[in-house]
Amino acid sequence: MTTLTKQQQDPAAPVRRPKAAKPDRKSFIHRLGDLKVALFFIFPAMIGFVVFYLIPTIRGVYLSFTEYSILGEPTWIGIKNYTAMLGDELFWNAMAVTVQYVGLNIGFQTVIALGLALLMHRVAKSTFIRGALLLPFLVANVIVALLWFWMLDYQLGIVNEVISWMGLPRIAFFGSEQWAIPTIAAVNVWRHMGYTALLIFAGLQSIPNHVYEVASLDGSSPTRTFWSITMPLLRPVMVLVLVVTVIGSFQVFDTVAVTTAGGPINASRVIQMYIYQKAFGESDFGYASALSVILFVILALVAFVQMKFLKGNESDLD
Repeated sequence: MTTLTKQQQDPAAPVRRPKAAKPDRKSFIHRLGDLKVALFFIFPAMIGFVVFYLIPTIRGVYLSFTEYSILGEPTWIGIKNYTAMLGDELFWNAMAVTVQYVGLNIGFQTVIALGLALLMHRVAKSTFIRGALLLPFLVANVIVALLWFWMLDYQLGIVNEVISWMGLPRIAFFGSEQWAIPTIAAVNVWRHMGYTALLIFAGLQSIPNHVYEVASLDGSSPTRTFWSITMPLLRPVMVLVLVVTVIGSFQVFDTVAVTTAGGPINASRVIQMYIYQKAFGESDFGYASALSVILFVILALVAFVQMKFLKGNESDLD
């Protein structure tokens, strides 16, 4: 005989649902303890971020809408600083010079760094050689700039001495409108290519060896393997490298300040140099802040476009 449940005997009776399992108090306390430890270590860095980055950024955005000299109080003028840029020939010249520098720096640095990374991955197994490639990056940029400034000096530089010994005319590397930006780009390529190569080398090491073994068994040539396997699998790292190097290139300042100071005739006056000139040379901090905001927006858009269209957050290894 079938036994009826209480619900079947009385359909109007309320349905008793099973009680939800009680949360594990010990597990919650454990997670809360981990959070406290994490916050303890993050807190000093957060203080530095807020004091040295967040607050100055907010104040800089505010000052971009004002007319401000360091000797007076900010006066609200709305978007006049931004509209003034439209007719500022020096601003557009600085942007053009900066784009020229970025193109030269990124183009040569990426190609050379990729070649060095492949050599480190396939040929140069020595830790000493790999470390030597990184040495220029460990030297302060001002020292590197001064070193090359002396070596490329028109009268006494060793490079021009060699050029003269070969019977060729001397070159005013930093004193010529034609050579100033390419020379500055070459100096920074020499300094940063080891660090960029190290980033790419780390990406190469993440590619499984069995992928290359399968390609070898299929008779793939080294060139085809590089373009069909290495580069697609290296895409996330290459996008990261491009984002980092492009942002850094747009912010070039110290090499220009030490060598050419923006000359000759504004041929090397990059946007950071122009911002410095407006702020500390002319005490126009409001306009300089507006220039900084525009530069920030440009860099954010460039980084977004790179990540979006190059698919830097996706990997063919998945």
